[in-house]
Amino acid sequence: MQHIENISKLFSRDFVENPMIESFEAGVISLVSGRLVACDPLITNDMKPFKVSFPKGDFTVIVHKERETGCIAYVEIIFGKETVTHWEMAITDGQNIADLNDNEIFGYPVQSGMGCFMDVDTQDKLNLLEREIYNKKGDLFMGIYEEFFHQYFSGGEQYAFLNPDESNTGNIFAFEAGFGEGFYASYIGFNAESKPVKIITEFIEVAG
Repeated sequence: MQHIENISKLFSRDFVENPMIESFEAGVISLVSGRLVACDPLITNDMKPFKVSFPKGDFTVIVHKERETGCIAYVEIIFGKETVTHWEMAITDGQNIADLNDNEIFGYPVQSGMGCFMDVDTQDKLNLLEREIYNKKGDLFMGIYEEFFHQYFSGGEQYAFLNPDESNTGNIFAFEAGFGEGFYASYIGFNAESKPVKIITEFIEVAG
């Protein structure tokens, strides 16, 4: 569980104090149901939400880059200002931390180079949008990246907020995942009442 120990050192306070990390406030993610999904949105459109229920509403997203490479090392959502007293690896239904061996993790695969956070309701809206575009364009359909995501990343952006349904407030925070392909875990920081204060996905481990 070395990853959790390092996450705790880096992120248990209100700010990250590490010369190897540069942090940016990216914007606000809107969670409609509080059932949060982390995935590569181009390959896992049916990813299960985490077992922990998060608050509904709008929450600040922080991007933490590795200074040396400029790559995104961590993405963080902040749900409150309470003190983080303990951390747990984020899991979905059917997963059990006790089943893991040392240095094993639960997480999600990235094959497209992109990761994201979104509410499960927004995931449903994204899947609906993909089906609608496909039904409209048929053989001319170029895939959901070209049809939807590309417009937000065409200028070389590393991250963006996207809304697959303008009638709904739920949005997607999509971003370049570390060095690209890999398998990445998320970690939840809880307060003394075991309520989630923040969640972090780790793409590049930076020593705390």
